[in-house]
Amino acid sequence: MTIKQQIIISGVGGQGVLFVTRLLAEAAMIKGFPVLTSETHGMAQRGGTVVSHLKVGDFSSPLIRPFSADGLLALKPESLAQHGSFVKPGGWAIVNSNQPLQEPSELAISSIDADSLARAIGNLKSVNLIMLGAALSRLSSSKDLFCALADIQAVLNVQVSGDPSKLEKFTAAIDAGYRVYGI
Repeated sequence: MTIKQQIIISGVGGQGVLFVTRLLAEAAMIKGFPVLTSETHGMAQRGGTVVSHLKVGDFSSPLIRPFSADGLLALKPESLAQHGSFVKPGGWAIVNSNQPLQEPSELAISSIDADSLARAIGNLKSVNLIMLGAALSRLSSSKDLFCALADIQAVLNVQVSGDPSKLEKFTAAIDAGYRVYGI
């Protein structure tokens, strides 16, 4: 199967943007797809913007051009305004927000209150994994995402196999996001 997908993951330092990117990249590699990643850190240690570019398929450059990404995973609501211009018309955005979002007519935007879900499961640092779970659920019925929940679970099983407690927390966070869209 030939696949070409470009995804922007955006948030702030400490939110786990790079961890989510690594999980997705490793899922792509397990499936045998070529992967390129690149990230930008803007004062990440102080809550500055972190943007990650993920390309799955046959690409020659790791950076995504404006209006070329298939989707945006925004860990903060302001990430939509900051990085939404990377997404092509007809693309998708999954945004962490507790407020309704103004939907640009050219994007399919889904919002999820990942901050509240993180509080509900007792793991405030799990917003990134909750958002990943929501993306896996929301995009599972389409070909908008190259991997599925089982692929991410396989990666986690390898990455944290020596720490059952951590694996349980990570899985609970992804499951909480996955259940948001009732799939």
